[in-house]
Order: sequence, then C-alpha cells, then structure tokens
Amino acid sequence: MTEEWIPPEGSWASSAARRRNMQAIRSRDTKPEQLIRRLVHAKGLRYRVAAKPLPGFRRTADIVFRPAKVAVFIDGCYWHGCPEHYVAPKTNPGYWSGKVAGNVARDRDTDQTLKEAGWTVLRFWEHESPEASADKIARTVNRLRRAGNH
Repeated sequence: MTEEWIPPEGSWASSAARRRNMQAIRSRDTKPEQLIRRLVHAKGLRYRVAAKPLPGFRRTADIVFRPAKVAVFIDGCYWHGCPEHYVAPKTNPGYWSGKVAGNVARDRDTDQTLKEAGWTVLRFWEHESPEASADKIARTVNRLRRAGNH
C-alpha cells in the first residue's frame, strides 16, 4: 500500500500530481506565441524571442524589437488574470489567487518600467485573434521605424 503524498504546510502544490501538472505548463513558446511569431515573421519583421528588453532588467518579453523599442507580451488568461476568462482555482485558492495577483502586479510594473525607458509595450491575451495581434504588432513596429526609432 502506497502512502498518499501530503504536501508540507505552506506548500504551493495541493498534490504531487498537481505539482507535476503545473510544472509542465510552458512559460515560453506557447502555441499562441508561436502562431503570432509565425504571422509577424511572414510580414517580414525580425525579432528576438524571450529576450530582456533592457540590460540588467530581470524580466523577458515574448517578442522584442530592439531598434524600434517594442516589447510584446502574449499573456495566458489564467496566469495573468484575464478579466474575461480567469476562474479562481478550487484547490489551494489562497496560494494560486495570490500568485496570479502577483503576476498582474509584476506585469503593471514591467509595463511602467519599459514605458519610462522609452519602450512601447504591446500586450495580448492568448484568446485574442493571432491575425489581429500580428497586424497590430506590424503596424506599431513599422510606424516607429518610419518615425526614426530604426
């Protein structure tokens, strides 16, 4: 008979299976990111993937156009607290809701830091149209390049 795994007090996972599941979730190269990157690339734009926009800045953007100073983030509905799709978890809600609230606060801080450094920040939800997102990215990057930001 195998003992059931019981997480230590204050542990983030409610079970070993939940822990494995949460660890398997990608933080980069998600399907929405890959699709948007492919569409942006087809428009002739070149970019950096999962790059730090600013030297010494510990956070990465999903897509970075350094000369134009555009940072693109494709946010997952659960992890970034989408107002349309976020549903609080039933297990260990205190931990997970706090984690998501921390992610949202970090996102706002990231936006503010980049804007203060002269960057344009574009954020898209994973449920948004990839085609519309790619179009907005291309329009923004091309407009900034024409304006002299390379």
